[in-house]
Amino acid sequence: MVSLITLLEAQKILSKNIRTKRLSMNLTQDALSKRSGVALPTLRKFEQKSSISLGSFLKILMALGLLDDFLQASKKNQHTFLSIDDVINSNTKVSRKRGRRK
Repeated sequence: MVSLITLLEAQKILSKNIRTKRLSMNLTQDALSKRSGVALPTLRKFEQKSSISLGSFLKILMALGLLDDFLQASKKNQHTFLSIDDVINSNTKVSRKRGRRK
């Protein structure tokens, strides 16, 4: 699937969403920093410049109660079948364990 959004735009959206969630929970940057274990300068840099390591990002998500939602969003969609005909007509393939391309 091709996305028309750039990586930088995606980072900005994520940092804006995290900031919005933090404010809706009435948390200061300092409070979120203490709750998540992410250094305050790192949190500030994330909210201002959208730059952060994956580990720190996951800590922030956990502190805001968003980690499960984030992990669920990254899962492969599971097919829901309503009848045996849906199963027979489906084009589901076996999940690959390894890639072919180098």
